[in-house]
Amino acid sequence: MKTDIEISQSVDLQPITSIGQSIGLKEDDLELYGKYKAKIDFSTIQRLAKGEDGKLILVTSINPTPAGEGKSTVTIGLGDALNEIGVKTMIALREPSLGPVMGIKGGAAGGGFAQVLPMEDINLHFTGDMHAITTANNALSALLDNHIHQGNELGIDARRVIWKRVVDLNDRELRQVMVGLGGPIQGVPREDGFDITVASEIMAILCLASDLEDLKSRLGNIVVAYTFELEPVTVSDLGVQGALTLLLKDALKPNLVQTIYGTAALVHGGPFANIAHGCNSLLATKTALKLGEYTVTEAGFGADLGAEKFLDIKVPNLKKAPDAVVIVATIRALKMHGGVAKASLTEENIPALVKGFANLQKHIENMRSYGLPVVVAINEFSGDTQNELTTLKELCETQDVPVELTSVWANGPKGGISLAKRVIQVIDEQENDFHSIYQSGMNLEDKIKSIVTKIYGGSDVSFSKKAQKQLATFEKYGWDRLPVCMAKTQYSLSDDPEKLGRPGDFMITIRELVPKIGAGFIVALTGDVMTMPGLPKKPAALNMDVDQNGQAIGLF
Repeated sequence: MKTDIEISQSVDLQPITSIGQSIGLKEDDLELYGKYKAKIDFSTIQRLAKGEDGKLILVTSINPTPAGEGKSTVTIGLGDALNEIGVKTMIALREPSLGPVMGIKGGAAGGGFAQVLPMEDINLHFTGDMHAITTANNALSALLDNHIHQGNELGIDARRVIWKRVVDLNDRELRQVMVGLGGPIQGVPREDGFDITVASEIMAILCLASDLEDLKSRLGNIVVAYTFELEPVTVSDLGVQGALTLLLKDALKPNLVQTIYGTAALVHGGPFANIAHGCNSLLATKTALKLGEYTVTEAGFGADLGAEKFLDIKVPNLKKAPDAVVIVATIRALKMHGGVAKASLTEENIPALVKGFANLQKHIENMRSYGLPVVVAINEFSGDTQNELTTLKELCETQDVPVELTSVWANGPKGGISLAKRVIQVIDEQENDFHSIYQSGMNLEDKIKSIVTKIYGGSDVSFSKKAQKQLATFEKYGWDRLPVCMAKTQYSLSDDPEKLGRPGDFMITIRELVPKIGAGFIVALTGDVMTMPGLPKKPAALNMDVDQNGQAIGLF
């Protein structure tokens, strides 16, 4: 079997102008980045906004495991399959980050015969959006430190600067640093640190902004520090929101690419779901909804993270809820949730599958708790036995949830036709009664408890002394009415990555709260989750190279 990159490099890509024409866009609607990539012009987005929305399908999954789930692959394959049966369909995905691409997780362009292309570009520098966000974030850091150095007119307490620098790589050495060393002319010494770019509030803002003016307004609301009187200092106080918007004006435009089979895809924005809100950009999803009868999008990691944030953070901004939710599961991953080691996954193990099904069952219950129709997609692997597949289907039937086998990785759109038809049927026949699991008027503590008890299945929440003080401070400023963005391990419903399956009677610990006022939510840091990941012992970068013709080698 060819590798993902070998499959992608064997495809004769269509000019991106032809892809645009297939969805009703003219060449003047596009800003070309070579032959096979383009951004959609703001004037085009504004024109399209007057049209009606198509149907929205949200693809999510069980808690991820080292065995793999293939959520992005199923998202792309489902979009291709819908087009295959004659339904005009758009795909809306997040952009990959270089951190996981060169680390252990890999890219986010799908796999096998369900990929968005050009895969090398998308997984590496693409159209420069990640670099623009990194630059804007670090420009703000430089301007903030310069303000303190040049007289500190705002009275900023350098000990209470909360804005961090970022880099789009996994670099644990930068988690805690000292800046401003070397004497008076070098700046004011203080502790600092780096996050990965996808954890930057500017990434979240870019992905939630509705247009340039909204982007500028949100950037102005970013809280960067506190004064000696403990009053918040914002970007508007520094007067640099215009400069940051200027750096981001092109990055805000959605990126148009294609799948192996010529389905149009908007790949834009890339916040992680374990440390940010895990959804592609609002503009990309909105634009896709105007261009297709159906839009297939995905939310990061499991439904406890990405889907929860899509529904409680993105939907109020998008002003449209999904018409159906597809939960991706694999036999392999469910057996791991049932206690099987990765090395033993090729062996049939029905008891472990039954035990691990509890994880999928919880995610089904969670998505239904929002009033949404649910379909389970079994992402097929070659080692799955017929007994295991039959057992999983029967387990889904006990939950009265539609279930379909999909093989898009190996068979492209033909491997997703049954899933595509079932999703359309569910949308047409089942009632959609969307509602959030918490009310906007609730305070932060109650919102967090709602997520922990209703979505994670935990018994209670514990707040550190620091978090308790922050709850009081945030209430003082009226921030307690904002939505909550939980930063939690993706591997477990709890905040302990070792607790697989469906753990019970556990408590979630909130160690710190971070105000993201520009983005419009409060981040709650749980357990030991990091906003700057590290590299594994043998990072994927060790396998990467380029030949004498400039063609990528070893990129998955």
